[in-house]
Amino acid sequence: MGTELFDDDRFFQLSILAAQVFTPTTPVPERDLFSGRRDQIRRVTDVIFQRGQHAVIFGDRGVGKTSLANVLQSFLPKPLDVSSTRVNSDGQDTFMSIWQKVFNAMNLIRNENIVGFMPNANTKIFDANSFIVSEESVPEQVRQALIRISAAFALTIIIIDEFDKLPDTVRSLFADFIKSLSDYDINVTIVLIGVGDSIEHLLEQHLSVSRALVEIKMPRMTLNETEQIVTTGLGRLGMSIDEPVLEKIKKMSMGLPYYTHLISLHATRIAIDRNSLNITKDDLNSAIAKSIEDAQHSIRSNYHKAIRSAVKDNLFEDVLLACAMAEVNELGEFPAIAVKEPMYKVTGRTYQIPGYAKHLAEFSESKRGNIIIKTGERKFYRYKFSDPLMQPFIIMRGLQRGKDI
Repeated sequence: MGTELFDDDRFFQLSILAAQVFTPTTPVPERDLFSGRRDQIRRVTDVIFQRGQHAVIFGDRGVGKTSLANVLQSFLPKPLDVSSTRVNSDGQDTFMSIWQKVFNAMNLIRNENIVGFMPNANTKIFDANSFIVSEESVPEQVRQALIRISAAFALTIIIIDEFDKLPDTVRSLFADFIKSLSDYDINVTIVLIGVGDSIEHLLEQHLSVSRALVEIKMPRMTLNETEQIVTTGLGRLGMSIDEPVLEKIKKMSMGLPYYTHLISLHATRIAIDRNSLNITKDDLNSAIAKSIEDAQHSIRSNYHKAIRSAVKDNLFEDVLLACAMAEVNELGEFPAIAVKEPMYKVTGRTYQIPGYAKHLAEFSESKRGNIIIKTGERKFYRYKFSDPLMQPFIIMRGLQRGKDI
């Protein structure tokens, strides 16, 4: 598209719109900006239309689970009278407090009294707080409330986000409740969303609930899905991007939408600042530096804790970069030998495993923030980043340091 000059108002408006299109700190708010995930969307909608079934969406932090929940209703056939409610849970929640959040959120979403309980009644008399009147028999009170609510809508969807943050006892109650709920013909779908490698991490011993709970894993995004985020966003802004720059963003994002949005936002604004509608390599280089500055505080803090050393010319930063570049299996794990080739690429020197084994060991200890998880037995250890969002940050730091990645 080339270069063109902006008047002040157009520049300001385009810069503001960029933050609405690329949203690293918040889930995607609308369907048009949501990319890919067709299989996951189909599976969730299948569950919604199957009475007695519920869903658990799980996967790494930052893969877009909440974004899917935000746009889920827009994929349902129209016209349908749908009630879709999403609440966030935390470590202080009880089974009762979660359902109070749900019922209160329903009231806010409709901004009116929403449920009529008398047959053929047109009135909508509803007080969310009246559903749970005591701490005794809370599951039964909730079940009765759901029966009454479901009668008012063609579909009722209740999404419990950050389910993994709930105490074990509360998650156990949810498992039991969902299991019992499936025995009743109630047109309500509960969708649990949480961080975890598998349903076992979220529900542990309550695997008997699997009959009623469909497991839907959210993998990292494919390169095509990552590209769609960038091109859709730039299309909304009327901007373009050089092909090599797009390829680099796809690679650096490592399938995590958070970084795709973060890098794209900064690259877009840097291009706008120089009065251009096209993103170039120089824009990307500057965007990487800005993305490092704006990355989540916990990521930046944990990174520096992991590489800190009083010894000059230590290898901690290089070994950590090599780990981020190592080839992994389907579980995101890598053996020590997988670090050897990246170490040569990063340092230009050949290191045998003993040359960096102590670094791997320390990365899995508390003094370096347990940045890496070590599993298995001696000589057969496997390593995995405890926070998947750390890997792209390490890669960006490596690029900033001028490393060949």
